[in-house]
Amino acid sequence: MRLSPRSPAALAAAVLTVTALVGPVPAATAGIAPPPPAGRYLNLHQCVYAGPFLPDSFDLITTLVPSLDGRFKAGTDVSDTPVSAAVCGPGDGNYTPDVYTAAEGYDLTAGRYLNLHQCVFWSDYDKDHLTTTVGTTDVKFVAGTNVSNTRDTAPNCGGGGTDLPIPLLSSATPLDLTAGRYLNLHQCMYYYAGYHDHFTTFAPSGDGRFKAGTNISDTPDTKPACGAGDGRYQLVPVLSGVKALPLR
Repeated sequence: MRLSPRSPAALAAAVLTVTALVGPVPAATAGIAPPPPAGRYLNLHQCVYAGPFLPDSFDLITTLVPSLDGRFKAGTDVSDTPVSAAVCGPGDGNYTPDVYTAAEGYDLTAGRYLNLHQCVFWSDYDKDHLTTTVGTTDVKFVAGTNVSNTRDTAPNCGGGGTDLPIPLLSSATPLDLTAGRYLNLHQCMYYYAGYHDHFTTFAPSGDGRFKAGTNISDTPDTKPACGAGDGRYQLVPVLSGVKALPLR
């Protein structure tokens, strides 16, 4: 069972910073420096919203970019200043920011690859999924996103406590920062009415039915590319979104 978002114990345990920064970005060609980044830091704002407790379920929603309806904003950006706190929308009245909300700045000059770790957890008690991508949150739900000269191939996720990590939906996606001008961060939100449960993906995973099209390209994406779901969990377009973040 997760702690209530209003629980003092949850609030006290909700901050742990894990940052993995390795080495400088290699020059694309010997003797030629790579183009400077648009900002030194990718600031991932992980905005988690909690829905009302129901007799048999509890629902958490994670966003990294604004939803198409604008109610569930997230301040993810590229900046010369590392983020100090998450910037999130107020929710819609029923869903409000939760203690798993967190933010982390990743130094884009520290390596060639942005290794985006997507960690998806499942609570049997709450009938609820939780998705995380940053290392600054409750230690049980950290995700190992980092910038490095090494491509990560397996996700680094917290143990989840009484919740269970889901390997099929979790992933580590190495994104080559030299491959284009934009990091196109895709957010795909799914919902199953039987459990009153939303869950989010930001990257491909072992289950292609819930893939998200996050990529690096010279073209800014304007529409999220998402899998169709599995029949029970269906895509919610109004809560999905995409943000093109300039890399240089």
